[in-house]
Amino acid sequence: MQLGLVGLGRMGGNMRERLRAAGHEVVGYDRDPELSDATDLADLVGRLAAPRVVWVMVPVQVTEATVAELGELLGAGDIVIDGGNSRFTEDAPRAARLGERGIGYLDVGVSGGVWGRENGYALMVGGDAAHVAHCQPVFDALKPAGPFGFVHAGPVGAGHYAKMVHNGIEYGLMHAYAEGYELLAKSELVTDVPGVFRSWREGTVVRSWLLDLLDRALEEDPELAGLRGYADDTGEGRWTVEEAIRLAVPMNVIAASLFARFASRQDDSPAMKAIAALRQQFGGHAVRR
Repeated sequence: MQLGLVGLGRMGGNMRERLRAAGHEVVGYDRDPELSDATDLADLVGRLAAPRVVWVMVPVQVTEATVAELGELLGAGDIVIDGGNSRFTEDAPRAARLGERGIGYLDVGVSGGVWGRENGYALMVGGDAAHVAHCQPVFDALKPAGPFGFVHAGPVGAGHYAKMVHNGIEYGLMHAYAEGYELLAKSELVTDVPGVFRSWREGTVVRSWLLDLLDRALEEDPELAGLRGYADDTGEGRWTVEEAIRLAVPMNVIAASLFARFASRQDDSPAMKAIAALRQQFGGHAVRR
């Protein structure tokens, strides 16, 4: 089928190539003219035959403006797909605004990173079943081969909600590997830390794609000396913890992994300064820098 794709960065550009390899026609637009097929959104929409489907893969900061502009350019029977990391609470109002013009809306959580072009993307879709069915050929081309990697998670908002929880789990998994790495690196006994992680890739219950990627990173830099101990967050971990609070769901691991990312951004932790001061006051413990 034919698809408009807005945003041709690390994810969107690879998605375009995977879709074209599967035989679909993709008209892409990006603010970088060297990547773009169309000159602007109006040009992109003009190149598509009705009923149009336009997939948006832009940073969350500009998603709302992009969808709003498409809402003015598209017409009844067309469908907008938001495949970015929007907060799920934004989806229902967005769908309602587009629905006033007869335009359908799907929210799709996309996982796969820069490896998706080769391996496929896991897709978590929220929206009306008829809209999902219309776009299914695109989803089938993007997802990995085999029975897994796609779910119609529920109504509008469900796709981004599922991706939010997915990313929260990802935070916890990544931090467990990271803590294990630090302990192994400090051990007096283990002399081949990269080899230990490599040995876990087959036959163990902790094997995963994240473990494969950590092994790859350690192969390139066994002591990770070229990296700074800083980890950003794109919002999904925070939103997951906020939902856990709202629904009274215990979320010890994911919450701790989120707070650990915050700690990584402090060159000299104010909290640890307070602890050092208290230890000095009540126990006379020396404070060293």
